[in-house]
Amino acid sequence: MVTTRSGSKAHTTPTTPTTSSSSGAPPKLWAHAPSQITLFWLALSLPLVIWDSGYVLLRPLTMEGGPLHWPLYTPYKLYGEVDHVYGWKAFHARNGFTSAQGALNVVETALYLVYVYIYLGSGAAVAGRATRVLSGRPAALAIVLAFSAAVMTLSKTALYWLQEYFSGFDNVGHNSMPDLVLMWIIPNGLWLIFPSYIIYVMGGEIIDGLTAASTGTAVKSE
Repeated sequence: MVTTRSGSKAHTTPTTPTTSSSSGAPPKLWAHAPSQITLFWLALSLPLVIWDSGYVLLRPLTMEGGPLHWPLYTPYKLYGEVDHVYGWKAFHARNGFTSAQGALNVVETALYLVYVYIYLGSGAAVAGRATRVLSGRPAALAIVLAFSAAVMTLSKTALYWLQEYFSGFDNVGHNSMPDLVLMWIIPNGLWLIFPSYIIYVMGGEIIDGLTAASTGTAVKSE
């Protein structure tokens, strides 16, 4: 059997066993299948992060008055007024945090895209399941890449919040509380919640696989 984890539940699907347990039943081998939540988040976040990285790394061409501002980056006129890290204040001050963050966005996005490529290219469809299942080395490589990218996303976003706190909210403190919640806290909070979920789920899968490999015991369904 192949055991896969999706969210907090493990699922088993039949496969051809190479060995048998002492009871005569085939062992449950480690495999990976992303949850629907993970796939939803990747589908939502990757285009947004690519869009955001383009704005940041091509400034000032993408800023108001620049040749690339309209129509793709016009929403950033408003967001740059909400969060000065994205506006003219930080750009004129030669604040390197914005571009440094954008450069890391490129790295983590590349990791996520390789994960998706492996998943779509090597994942096997299983009857009764909405997601493909990865096994063997492709599964191990894919989950390490996605886990690493999620750690990067969470760490970078936490740093983004902490630099505001330790600077006395220098870039967002001018907003009213309703505007701050709607335009800054909620959107940026999503990049704390979903990566934390991915780290928790995929971290558990990695631990399951390492435990099975180091002890010789089969992965148990939950």
